[in-house]
Amino acid sequence: MNREKEIIKTSVVGIAGNAALVTAKIFVGIVAGSVSIITDAVNNLTDALSSVITIIGTKLAGKKPDKEHPYGHGRVEYLTSTVIAFLILFAGGSAIVNAIEALIGAEKPSYDVFSLVVVALAVVAKIALGIFFKYKGKKTESDALSYSGTDALFDSVLSFATLIAAAASLIFKFHVEGYLAMLIGGFIIKSGIDILKESISKIIGVRFDGEKAAEIKNLIMNNHPEVKGVYDLIVNNYGPNKFIASAHIEVDDDMRARELQYLERCIAGEVYMHFGIIISIGIYASNVSTGFSLEMKDYILSLTDKEPNVLQMHGFYADEQKKIVIFDIIVNFDEENPSGVRDRLYSALKEKYPDYDFNIVIDSDFSDLD
Repeated sequence: MNREKEIIKTSVVGIAGNAALVTAKIFVGIVAGSVSIITDAVNNLTDALSSVITIIGTKLAGKKPDKEHPYGHGRVEYLTSTVIAFLILFAGGSAIVNAIEALIGAEKPSYDVFSLVVVALAVVAKIALGIFFKYKGKKTESDALSYSGTDALFDSVLSFATLIAAAASLIFKFHVEGYLAMLIGGFIIKSGIDILKESISKIIGVRFDGEKAAEIKNLIMNNHPEVKGVYDLIVNNYGPNKFIASAHIEVDDDMRARELQYLERCIAGEVYMHFGIIISIGIYASNVSTGFSLEMKDYILSLTDKEPNVLQMHGFYADEQKKIVIFDIIVNFDEENPSGVRDRLYSALKEKYPDYDFNIVIDSDFSDLD
């Protein structure tokens, strides 16, 4: 599948469909004098504009890497989603303004059966567009398409509410268009805020999926028995399906350089083949072969177990000749004073092993690896 072409084709369908809905709804809204239908039409107009922006964003995101952007331009798609969120917020604000004007004015809408039929067909069309966009968004892993699909399905519910109001006005002479338009505007704004929060989170950088992290670890551990542990998995997202990662593996300290290089190349190839992630591998050398180093490691683990915000200790290495010990601790983000945790561990270790110096590195909880 050519992802870029698929997204553009889907967006073109969205533009055509929403343009037809805008034309029909504005015609009915003007004839009937219904602010809620006109508001719904404006919302469809922003949906069409969203599809245009999706096309532009997809083309920009698909540009090849260059000297200034060596990781490509994939994150432009997240900016596209942010722009779409602002368009949705604008549509919601316009709906509320129009609703207030309608409530202040004295004119009442006048519907006929033809108007109701047009609105009913618009509801069906919006449901179809929503399902189509959601399907294509999942297939292409496009947030912009998925957001457009969610928005379309949401619009279908609101359009159905407009249909009910129109029917009530026609049958019972009960006019609620102004209030309904305000309600529609409120829901549109909420939808825009939710999308904005999610898109901005992805631009800032979100936590890597825990299940996928566990799958990467299991792949490495199962394929390579010489690997005793996988730690410090950091995955950077440079756009949909564009990931660059790093991780540490723990191996025996007597492995030779050529063996380590072969192991690292194998792991990098396997991770890329299975997950499409480019990964670089660092090494932790395990040297708990002596009784003293094993005893020290166990003592450190007993200390970290008493610290509620220490999630893991790893990367332990004791140089008994130079009397230097190195290890990392993963500290929970809830811990307000990570340095204080390190200081407590250091003090306890110096008290028990005064001849040794301890280099304790604080790691962040980047991924869910045990």
